[in-house]
Amino acid sequence: MSDVEKIKQLRQSTGAGFKDCNSALKESAGDIEKAVEILRVKGIAKASKKMSREAKEGVVLLSGDANKTSILEVNCETDFVAKNEDFIIFVKELSELNNQCSSDLKKLDNLKMRNQKTVKENLVSLIAKIGEKITIGRAKTIENIKSTNFSYQHSIIKDNVSKLGVIVSLEINEQSDTIKTFGKQLAMHIAASNPIALTSDKIEKEILDKEQELISEELKNSGKPDEIAKKISLGKLNKFKEENSLMTQNWVMDPKKKVRDIVSETSEKGINIIEFARLKIGE
Repeated sequence: MSDVEKIKQLRQSTGAGFKDCNSALKESAGDIEKAVEILRVKGIAKASKKMSREAKEGVVLLSGDANKTSILEVNCETDFVAKNEDFIIFVKELSELNNQCSSDLKKLDNLKMRNQKTVKENLVSLIAKIGEKITIGRAKTIENIKSTNFSYQHSIIKDNVSKLGVIVSLEINEQSDTIKTFGKQLAMHIAASNPIALTSDKIEKEILDKEQELISEELKNSGKPDEIAKKISLGKLNKFKEENSLMTQNWVMDPKKKVRDIVSETSEKGINIIEFARLKIGE
């Protein structure tokens, strides 16, 4: 059997990656059974097999400061593991490293943790120890010149570990209690209202096309004349844009007003919302 065939067989039996299989075969002098054992001892085979399962639970973490803030999602299979002490210790350190590398997940994988092992190595060990699939999910770092970040977390498990997190970046003239209150409330609004984009023109075309498709399907069998159907379709799409754009959403604290109204009414003039990020487990 050639080396390539052995690697292929080892991958099929353990679910481990090419590099790990190749390394194990070299270490075992080509003995497949010994290579399997090597991978099991390292936790790689056990971890890899679990990676085919679904991980819909997990946590969202915030790290950094008002100038540079990062949000990170780490998924697992059950809520029980999301509250496990070993898991929490791992994700908290991971969150800080994520902020250091500005949410570059490829770079994050290879950063060394306090035990001098890489993130990837520690993740494999944690999967083997806990017995569940654990994956690093979505991540984003917000850092803008002359802007201040505000954040909010909901369903907090411990410290900066929660089920939902929001960062919003504001360009402001100067700090004040009014600005701090507004920044916090805006982050809470984003958590509750889940806007897709800052303004309607920034909603991705793919999302609008999908919504248009759903509207057209809904009106297809309505029996209405084409001209009327087109007007209804346009109205529904415009409503979708309004309800999913942050600036035109109804302000959660006062639904009679839009977010843009609250921005213009805030005593300190010159407030500008630069960008935001929202992550919720299960969405």
